[in-house]
Amino acid sequence: MTLPVRHPGHALTLLKAKARATADPSAASWPDRLAQDLRDLDADWRESAAVCADAAWTARAAGHSVLGLLSPAQVTAAGPDPVTTRTFRHLYLSALRFDFRCPTLQAVVEQLPETALRSLDCYSRALYAFALLGQSRPEGLAVMDEVLAEAGEHTKTLHVLLHGLWLGQDLDQGAERLLAFSARPAFATGTDPLVLFRRAGALRRLGRYAEGLAAIDRALDRLPPGDLAVHADLVRERSLICTARDLHQHLPARAFGGTPT
Repeated sequence: MTLPVRHPGHALTLLKAKARATADPSAASWPDRLAQDLRDLDADWRESAAVCADAAWTARAAGHSVLGLLSPAQVTAAGPDPVTTRTFRHLYLSALRFDFRCPTLQAVVEQLPETALRSLDCYSRALYAFALLGQSRPEGLAVMDEVLAEAGEHTKTLHVLLHGLWLGQDLDQGAERLLAFSARPAFATGTDPLVLFRRAGALRRLGRYAEGLAAIDRALDRLPPGDLAVHADLVRERSLICTARDLHQHLPARAFGGTPT
């Protein structure tokens, strides 16, 4: 997790807040404690996004999704202060994203009061764009462009948008858009396994199977050990690429009455 440093020790304090939030995901109080920590730190939206996304993922992986701890009412109603309101929103919307609940995520955001919608932070708008993109709704592309104008190369935000492009299988030129997006400066090192995974899927959709296999093999090599759920996704994508390649190679023989080999 990369965090901006506003003064000495600030990033370390944020990491400690994340560690407290993820120490016991089964404890019902951890979202409130995290909100208190971020409020004490006067965290901005970038810092909140970095901590909340990781905390929501850790809780989900441990079988204690924040969706069981927070209610939609806590997300759509005004909280006791702006930081707490944003913390709950980031946690809840991130959990919906990880579960691919795009229609629900869209509905929760659209149920926000008009004043909250007008002042919605950049990361929350990125999650809204993900919900639209994930349903292959073209208006998600416009929301994505608006988010990029503010977010720049903020990695957490870019990952949300890349995820939406990957999920939106029926977006116009979706695979081409994903490949272009994955080449942004924030992803320039070419070592992020999730970016490589999503690139591989786009290359498969474009029929560029050799490049897709090379990308997924790099992703498998770069994935940290022990990340079993993501490893399974990568292996599944590799199987899909191989299957698509084999079908493509056999189709001409079938079309002309030949015998596939």
